[in-house]
Amino acid sequence: MGPGDTVDGRVFHVKLPGHDAMARRAEEQVVPTRVLLPRRVVDRPGRQVAKRLLMALLVLATTVMIVWLDRDGYTDNADGKVDLLDAVYYATVTLSTTGYGDIVPQSDGARLLNVVLVTPLRVVFLIILVGTTLEVLTERTREDFRLKRWRSNLRDHTVVVGFGTKGRSAIQTLRSTGLAKEQIVIVDPASKVIDAANAEGYTGVVGDATRSDVLLRAELQKARQIIIATQRDDTAVLVTLTARQLNRGAKIVAAVREEENAPLLRQSGADAVITSASAAGRLLGLSVLSPSAGTVMEDLIQQGSGLDLVERPVIKAEVGKSVRETEDLVVSVLRGHRLLGYDDPAASPLQLTDRLITIVRATRPSGDGPSLPHLPMPPHHRP
Repeated sequence: MGPGDTVDGRVFHVKLPGHDAMARRAEEQVVPTRVLLPRRVVDRPGRQVAKRLLMALLVLATTVMIVWLDRDGYTDNADGKVDLLDAVYYATVTLSTTGYGDIVPQSDGARLLNVVLVTPLRVVFLIILVGTTLEVLTERTREDFRLKRWRSNLRDHTVVVGFGTKGRSAIQTLRSTGLAKEQIVIVDPASKVIDAANAEGYTGVVGDATRSDVLLRAELQKARQIIIATQRDDTAVLVTLTARQLNRGAKIVAAVREEENAPLLRQSGADAVITSASAAGRLLGLSVLSPSAGTVMEDLIQQGSGLDLVERPVIKAEVGKSVRETEDLVVSVLRGHRLLGYDDPAASPLQLTDRLITIVRATRPSGDGPSLPHLPMPPHHRP
């Protein structure tokens, strides 16, 4: 979709930012789509190679010692005697399965030691030599198994498109409410960004989120909520259209830079649209007029500390009561698709199917002590 495209028969113009270096770099690089699960901690490649080399030398030294101690049981076709160099030579060609036949075990004891000790050492030596290939195959099989298990167990998760400042902040807010890292999947076109997400314990999908196959790799069709935090507004529109087509029931929240693009996002299927530029501007203006009010607003939108905005259902004890009779500080009442202010006459009495938007004190995570009490209502809000 570009400027001047139509949605539902109407023409919309998407205002594009003049400069967006990150978006341009993402467009210039075509990255193959793939799913990257958080990696487990393993040794560095150099350390792994050093360990294998040391094990191979240890096996070789052991074989040389066995042959040298039983050198009287071997014969050399050249001179009939086996010295230390001949023992090293025999151990080398034997472990590598070359076997020229110029030095052979002659006595019964030497042949028995070859069967009991040298042959197992030869097998161990070969395993060490091909260990890298075996590890790659094993790791690939293990990753395929993890990926299949991840796909089968993943449902009702959260898909975050874009792991920039907005995406990270949204994830931090979700994590503060108790959402596990395993329930978050990040989609971004930059491999380095997904690597950073993996390092923090998140599953990532490298690819263009405007393509349905990329979103399907993130199991978006089974997601409960989708956060779209792209760098460009037109990209956000395309991602929203694609996401809504794949998942009709998920809650989609999108961010845009320009406020005039917000209606287009809603037409594309977003349940909520946040205008990042204007929201920051309003907070700046409020902070100029009243720094304290700006601090309170910033506290409200920062989940998990100080004051929190919380949406909760109406409990049975509150049914039939007015908004002012609740224990919490109610800001709004969500009734069906209507959002009623606390002072709206239609908001009271409360119904069992209503949901309340309240201001409460942030609760501490489990294990950090008792939760803080609810925020008391100011005198003007009490009955």
